[in-house]
Amino acid sequence: MIDVLVAGGGPAGLATAINAARAGMEAVVVEPRAGPVDKACGEGLMPTGAAALRSMGVLMDGRPFRGIRYLDGFHRAQAAFRDGLGIGVRRTVLHAALADRAEDLGVRVVSGHVDGVCQETGSVLASVGGRPLRARWLVAADGLHSPIRAMLGLEPRPSRLRRYGLRRHYRTAPWTDFVEVHWAPGGEAYVTPVSDDLVGVAVLSSRRRAYDDHLAEFPDLRARLDGPAATPVRGAGPLLQRVRSRVAGRVLLVGDAAGYVDALTGEGLSLAVSSSEALVSCLRAGRPESYEQAWRRLSLRHRVLTSALLTARRHQGSARLVVPAAQRLPVLFSAAVRALA
Repeated sequence: MIDVLVAGGGPAGLATAINAARAGMEAVVVEPRAGPVDKACGEGLMPTGAAALRSMGVLMDGRPFRGIRYLDGFHRAQAAFRDGLGIGVRRTVLHAALADRAEDLGVRVVSGHVDGVCQETGSVLASVGGRPLRARWLVAADGLHSPIRAMLGLEPRPSRLRRYGLRRHYRTAPWTDFVEVHWAPGGEAYVTPVSDDLVGVAVLSSRRRAYDDHLAEFPDLRARLDGPAATPVRGAGPLLQRVRSRVAGRVLLVGDAAGYVDALTGEGLSLAVSSSEALVSCLRAGRPESYEQAWRRLSLRHRVLTSALLTARRHQGSARLVVPAAQRLPVLFSAAVRALA
């Protein structure tokens, strides 16, 4: 019998499979898409996430960054990480590196998607395109709008707060070794260096409109993007996904499927990697129910800080004060950045 069946072969799913294989478990990933998969993503790994991937033996090319910078056209605040560097890495490069490491460890990938789940005593039976696969545990790593999460009834009433993300890359040399977060009345723009000649620019907003219309709100940033667009626009949302529980019998949720607040603090990838390690540790200890508490502990700072910034963002008056406050209170801003890092 398979030890850990992972639904979803993105970064969260592959990280879970890698950690399971390193722990001596048989891990199988179910994924319908072939090859490295691109999606809307800020593509910045905080120092803890980058260090966790290195400890897992995942090697990848990227562009290091040493902190976070906030700008609004008039004010500027920045804070360097205290312990280590983050890394900007193309989503496809990260995916390929994780897939290579999983293959090296003997993780098997089955083409398809899980379209049915039946829990039994001591196992879970998953239907993959009508084909049954039995495992001791099923891990749902099937994304922001997880079908398995919906099957299990773990989604409460949808929130009326809807924010969306769009991302495109530009062929230009990075002008800083910080991730920049540009604030404007309508949203934020994140600039992440991902190689020596490429930057990713992601915009977040509650307004649904074209990417170039969003970018027009950031004239200083747009003036810097003198190179051509290198990739098409990709989008994701609504970003806020509340979840009743991360554990339902022998099914556990990881990554975006486990719940998501917002991309505002840029910690999604790092949280997915650390959560996958905690999940496997709970399974090895024979205490899957402990994963819920472990996830809440790992995500606490992220949830609190992100929720606080979203609350400020909802009101024009307080939103205009975010970057000026960060500039005037550098010790507090540095503490927040280091807490997330």
